[in-house]
Amino acid sequence: MEYKDYYKILGVDEKATQDEIKRAYRKLARKYHPDVSKEPDAEARFKEVGEAYEVLKDPEKREAYDQLGANWQAGQDFRPPPDWGAGGFDFGGGGFTSDDAAAYSDFFESLFGQRGRRAGGAAGGAGGFRMRGSDQRARIHIDLDDAYRGATKVITLGVEELGPDGRVRMKQRSLNVRIPKGVKEGQQIRLAGQGNPGMGGGEPGDLYLEIAFNPHPFYRVQGKDVYLTLPVAPWEAALGATVKVPTPDGPVDLRIPPNSKNGRKLRLKGRGIPAKQPGDFYVELEIALPPADDEKAKEVYRYMRDHLPFNPRAHLGV
Repeated sequence: MEYKDYYKILGVDEKATQDEIKRAYRKLARKYHPDVSKEPDAEARFKEVGEAYEVLKDPEKREAYDQLGANWQAGQDFRPPPDWGAGGFDFGGGGFTSDDAAAYSDFFESLFGQRGRRAGGAAGGAGGFRMRGSDQRARIHIDLDDAYRGATKVITLGVEELGPDGRVRMKQRSLNVRIPKGVKEGQQIRLAGQGNPGMGGGEPGDLYLEIAFNPHPFYRVQGKDVYLTLPVAPWEAALGATVKVPTPDGPVDLRIPPNSKNGRKLRLKGRGIPAKQPGDFYVELEIALPPADDEKAKEVYRYMRDHLPFNPRAHLGV
């Protein structure tokens, strides 16, 4: 079978970043686009560039391709990662003709299998060359309250557009995005068909939005759990007390056990980020000392000094 050096096709180094690969692809796609290029082998080169980019833009497929590397002649021993075949290799829209599909290299087929390419049927066979648009990724910042209640956000992002001259240009677009209740930081929301447009009438890619939380003045989030550092008076920690505690769902009464130490963690089960299995809300106690800023306060501190057998450094042996 014929080995294709995808890095050489795109004119990039094997250690190229994803941004460098994307820039190289855009440049070559503009150069060899069949609708604008006058070069005799433009369509073949355009397909070749698209084939290389579809592999190298995907981290899993790129890693598998790199592992094959110089051992390409032993391709029958190549083991793709889990769900490789099920994930498909989609140029989108079913616009390949049977002649187009047959033109793809044996090497490409041996890597990704029959599902890695698909021929257009009667509906799309005469549509000429089509390529699915690339997926787009962005990060969206939300408030913690949005994760508790759900929300709708308006985002503006730049998307690629192929102009009449065949050049890729950027334009601004606004989208209303529904934030589901119970979303976690790092979770991705997929908006089907909202990525970059396809070429030759191919279907657009998808838009993936990664969730990030805006900083909160007193809550912090770990996964589905929410944490609060709660200041308490020395007598509340020593004698025990019931105090009001704020949570994103509203204030609750919390019982502080007697003889609680600084840093003690108390759990409110199920009061973290709501989900099918909700997270928990944790309260970490922080003992706050009243200032000795008047004679009465100083007298209380002197009394404790003189009457309490307390040495905070006893565990140090001093």
